[in-house]
Amino acid sequence: MVFFGPNWWFTTSLGTITRSIHLWAVQAFVVFVMLHVLIVFFSGGYRPPRRFVWVLGSLMFFLALMEAEFGYVLRDDFSSQWRSLQGADLYNGSGLGVIINNLNYAQIYGIHIVVIPLIIIGLLFLHYALVRLRGIAKPYKKEFPYRIVKANHTVLFLRGIVLVCVIIILALIFPSPFLEPVTVKQIATEDPSLMATTLISEINHSSDTATYVDTIAPYQFDTKQVYIDEPYQQYYATQQNSINMLDLFNAEDKQMQESNLKAATTYFTNSKSLDTLPNLENPAIPLISSLVLMGQSGLYEASLQHELNTGYNPTYVLRFLSDTGVLEDKATKLGITTPQYGMLQEENGKIPPGAWWLAPLGLMDNTILQNDDNQDRDGAEIIGIFMLIFTAFPYIPLLNQLPDKLGVYKLIWKDKHINK
Repeated sequence: MVFFGPNWWFTTSLGTITRSIHLWAVQAFVVFVMLHVLIVFFSGGYRPPRRFVWVLGSLMFFLALMEAEFGYVLRDDFSSQWRSLQGADLYNGSGLGVIINNLNYAQIYGIHIVVIPLIIIGLLFLHYALVRLRGIAKPYKKEFPYRIVKANHTVLFLRGIVLVCVIIILALIFPSPFLEPVTVKQIATEDPSLMATTLISEINHSSDTATYVDTIAPYQFDTKQVYIDEPYQQYYATQQNSINMLDLFNAEDKQMQESNLKAATTYFTNSKSLDTLPNLENPAIPLISSLVLMGQSGLYEASLQHELNTGYNPTYVLRFLSDTGVLEDKATKLGITTPQYGMLQEENGKIPPGAWWLAPLGLMDNTILQNDDNQDRDGAEIIGIFMLIFTAFPYIPLLNQLPDKLGVYKLIWKDKHINK
């Protein structure tokens, strides 16, 4: 991605294979990390003097899951469009949206390939150093004698090679899917009236973006300024001897603007045609028509991208696409919305699997948070509380005795050859 860019993943055969191997490697990575966590949990490997080792491991575990989800955002297809919006809602609900804009491709790219990997490497060094310093966890119950067995590195490396081969085979048989992304040009061409009515909702500030509950960065912007004023001024600059419909509309009083927008909504709802001819009685119609024509040419999306002037940051584009409702409709048809446990699957449950480790999110959204108006905020708070408890688990009295009560350690410590 550094040398060839993200599109290389989708435009070449080698890119497709590489992307697929990457996806299946992530699946294997999460599986083995979770197995390691479970073994440490059930065998009491978190007990003193290794409690802080658990804390470092927990931080790496959550960072690894975040890293995986950021990877989905960077796929640059429809799946990444949809998941980036869902993730943004979660971050905004938790307050992290101030520093993490899940819609900013360039920012997430840097976090994914630099920031989180470096943090994990640092934590891994400390984690390993503490294990070496304090020793590996041993059975703490006297009825379970133990013996130290020297590691057979040849066997370990052979297992690693087999795992790599399995990942490559799975990648070849079940390649990573590519779902064509939705574009403003596509919507403007296939359904001009939908884009027109969406633009009207941006003018009167009734769109989802304009009425977004968690009004924190990056959503503190005037939708009329972003989606109407700036693009139209660029359009008008290319016209000669034409009347500025935006200036005429802005000069009207509020009551007249509302009346003209209502009439424009009726016009675009009942008509598929665009009218860019000057209209002194209702400038809203040629104003909106001009922007739809920009959309059909591809210049409108480029204009939104240019407004941010921060590299590849499709925040404005994704929010506009979301306001049209097309993204949610497509996600529903593919079976990948949150109520459909969409994070767990790529496309209608096809192989390879999605982020199955996010199943608890889907479960919460379909049960305790199903009718919650503040679903994203409350869900983020629940996850935050769980993360704190999980990380501090070895230090919490009674709760840290749970593995003993469950008794799974009997299976882990069992060794039929111990006395032979």
